[in-house]
Amino acid sequence: MSAAIQDICGVLQDYFDALYFCDVEKLQTVFHPRAIYATADEVPFLYRTMDDYVPVVAARQSPASLGHQRRDHIDAIDLAGDNTALARVRCSIGQRDFVDFLTLVRVEGQWQIIAKVFQIIDHRSQE
Repeated sequence: MSAAIQDICGVLQDYFDALYFCDVEKLQTVFHPRAIYATADEVPFLYRTMDDYVPVVAARQSPASLGHQRRDHIDAIDLAGDNTALARVRCSIGQRDFVDFLTLVRVEGQWQIIAKVFQIIDHRSQE
């Protein structure tokens, strides 16, 4: 495994940890400050900046504190070059599963998520 892939896997693990524990400090280390967060699964189309997104996570009761089973997985990481990558990951929060497409950039030697575009899979609607 290349050093870049290992570094990206570390960022993705921190990303999963931040979501599971609602750790906004860790969340702010994995996301670039100018990152975007978006999904077309909500009406109207949901688009947030990090200034909008971080308070949402801070206000959420963490899956860890609710005793939810942790389910997160890295499906794929594709390197486009030395400083750009795309990761396809899956994770769960409550009754919802998410497929996230995370675009990462390496700025000043550190990999960070610059864009999160995701699909929601709500199991309550399937019951």
